[in-house]
Formats: sequence, C-alpha cells, structure tokens
Amino acid sequence: MYQRLFVNFSVAWAAIMANRLRAALTALGIIFGVSAVIAMLAIGNGAQQEILEQIKLVGVNNIVIKPVLEQEEKEVGEDIGNMQKKKEKFSPGLTMQDVESIRNLPMVVYTSPEILLETYIIKNGLQRSAKLVGVEPSYFTLTNFKLSEGQMFSPINLEYGDQVCIIGQGIKTKFFSKENPIGKRLKCGRHWLKVIGVLEPRLVSSNSISKLGIRDYNMDIYTPTKTMLIRYTNRSVVTKAMIRKAANRRNRNNNNNNQSSEKEQTKNYHQIDRLVIQVDETEYLGKAADIIARMLERRHFKVVDYEVSIPELLLKQQQRTKDIFNIVLGVIAGISLLVGGIGIMNIMLASVLERIKEIGLRLSIGAKKSDIITQFMFESVLISVSGGVIGVLLGVSMSYFIAKLAEIPTIVSFSSIIISFVVSASVGLVFGITPARRAAEQDPITSLRYE
Repeated sequence: MYQRLFVNFSVAWAAIMANRLRAALTALGIIFGVSAVIAMLAIGNGAQQEILEQIKLVGVNNIVIKPVLEQEEKEVGEDIGNMQKKKEKFSPGLTMQDVESIRNLPMVVYTSPEILLETYIIKNGLQRSAKLVGVEPSYFTLTNFKLSEGQMFSPINLEYGDQVCIIGQGIKTKFFSKENPIGKRLKCGRHWLKVIGVLEPRLVSSNSISKLGIRDYNMDIYTPTKTMLIRYTNRSVVTKAMIRKAANRRNRNNNNNNQSSEKEQTKNYHQIDRLVIQVDETEYLGKAADIIARMLERRHFKVVDYEVSIPELLLKQQQRTKDIFNIVLGVIAGISLLVGGIGIMNIMLASVLERIKEIGLRLSIGAKKSDIITQFMFESVLISVSGGVIGVLLGVSMSYFIAKLAEIPTIVSFSSIIISFVVSASVGLVFGITPARRAAEQDPITSLRYE
C-alpha cells in the first residue's frame, strides 16, 4: 500500500515539475488568500493586545471624571459683560468633598483622586521637568501598578501629609542609576521628598498615550494627596491674593467690559485634576455614571464644569470596530481562497483532458481507479500546500511591513500558521476530488484511442 502511495506521489510530483509555470499560476489564489489570512489574524491579534494593554492602563469597570471649564452661552450680539452679570453661577469645582460623597455610594469599590502638578526635580546638580501626582493607595490598585522595591504609603503618611514619594522606573534610571533610591531625598519643586518606593516599569505605547490621554508613568513622582494639598497646591483655598485679584478684575470689567473680559484667562479652580471610580460590576457602569453625574450636578449648583466618561466602554466599542474590520478582511481572504480552489479545480480538469492517453495507459497496465484518484489528489494538494507555504512567508512579511510602515501593532501567532496550512491543504483536497474522479472514470480503451 505504501509503495503504491509513493509511486502515485512520484507521478504527481513529476507532472507538477513538467508544468511548473502552470502550477505556479494555479497556486496564486492560494498564495494571496493564505497571506491575507496571516496578515489579517496578525492585525487582529495586535489590535486585541493593544486594547488589553489600554484596559490595564485605565483599569477595569472604571468611571473617569475630569474637570473642565464651563462652556459659555449667549445670544448673538449680546455683551459679554452683561452675560456675566446675568449668569451669576458659582461652583466649588471638583473637590475632595465630592470624592467623599461618591465614596458612600453602594456600588463604588474604589475612588482615586489625582492632583497633578507640573514641577521640576533636582538631584546632584541635575534638573529635569517632571509631573508630581498626589494620589491615594487606591490609585495603584486601580491602575495595576506594583512596587519593584520599597513600600506603599502608610496611614501615618496619608494622615499627616508626610514629605514622602514613590517614583517611576524612569526617575530611578535618571537620578539613582548608581545607588539604591530607597531612603534618599529628591527635591521636587520647593520641597524635599523622601523616596520610599519604586514602581515596576510600565510599557506605554505612543498610540495609547495619544488615544487615552495618559502620561508616561515611568517618569512620574507620586506623593500622598494630603501632602500635595498642604505643601504644594490647594486651589480650593481662598487667599488674600485671590481676593485682591478678583477685586481688580471686577474693577476692570466695570471700566471696559468688552476688552478686559476677552483678555482675561479663566483660572483652574478645581481642587483635584482627575477622579477615577471603580464599580463592582460592569453592568452597573452606565447607571453608576448617571447617578454620579446627577450628584455632581447638585453639588456644583448646576454648573457643568466636569466630564464623566467610561474608558472601558469606549475601548470595547473600539474593539468592536476593529473586529468588524477583521471580519471584512477574513471574508476577502476567504473569497481569495475560494477563487484559488476553483482555479485548482479548473486547471486539474484541463489537465485530465490533456492527459487522457496517460490515464488510459496507466489503467491498461494494471493501475486501479484509486491510484488515478490518488495521483490527481496528490497533485492538487501539492499545489495548494506549496501555495500555502509561500503564502505564510508572504503573510509574515506583510505583517512585518504593516507594523513598520503603518505603525500598527501586529502579532503573528503559531495558531494562524497552522490554520493557514490546514486551510490550504483542505482547499486542494476539496477542489481536487472532482478532477480526480473524472480522471478515474475514463475508459482505458477509449483513452488509448484518444487523439
């Protein structure tokens, strides 16, 4: 039996080698179809991996609240000064009191307020601009940040606003490349902070930074929220300078409403710069966001100076869009494979007509119908598998060039290569059945007389 299979395989291989150009043209449909499948799956895997990384960065089941400046609304031709007199609204902005109110909601698991300050760092004569972020320990839980060394903020640090900080891996590399940073002091702005921990490195793609509006966490410095409010900035505290400035602004507005109002810049009065809230179940995200928005509307006296968003839902919508795109690519690749299979069948049917005398000769000297079927099946499978191999190489190359040229992450998985091999072999097998049967059904005597 094995000897018969080997002989049939040898005859099929010799027939393909005798018509190399025709076999290569026949395999083009399989080549392009398989390469399209490989590239499509690589793009899909890369997109899925990117979405998962972005979800890790923003956290799971999170609601994000950001402060904004209230939009102005007036009638055409209305004086800005009159508009300001007519609309006497006050809002305390996004404050820690809002955080405490939201914390009491039953579906809320964690709340993480953030206060961001653009500052500079000084260490051993080296100065660099950096971001100092006031956070609570829940921040590291929500963002899946882990310490590579040191310890987390203690209850005493949080209660008394101690001058301590946790630094990102990039800060350690820049300022503590030759020493252990734990216990050392780093000057952030006008205060010296003691380093008590270092975060593990976090890979953040430029695509994630631009789409999600996130920072390079490796270059951030984290300090307790109370430390930030007491020792650095607390925009909710009214000072004499603020009162004096407000009085001067009012006097200028009375003298020249149009010019001074247009030149005056609205100052950020929000105490915190970002608030992340995690709910216990995904199904409660929409309802929780609606409740929180209504609560803030009452607390801010109907001044809409905040923005409520759900990053996970936005990312899932983005994932759905990419899935639809991948389905379209898959359909195109499937059509290409179908066309390639039909091409194989047509060429093999033509080959049967060309080789009727050869088929009759083999049948007359003792070959069985199963041998003829096996021979033509081998030919079609060899053409499709060869096309599959070339298609895999082309697909991997396409994935690499797509990642380089279009800056889209692509991941070629081993499973996609196996699927391509199986599909290409199956196409040859399925579309080779009809020509093989047609060849086996030839009458030996009629075939030998065929001109």
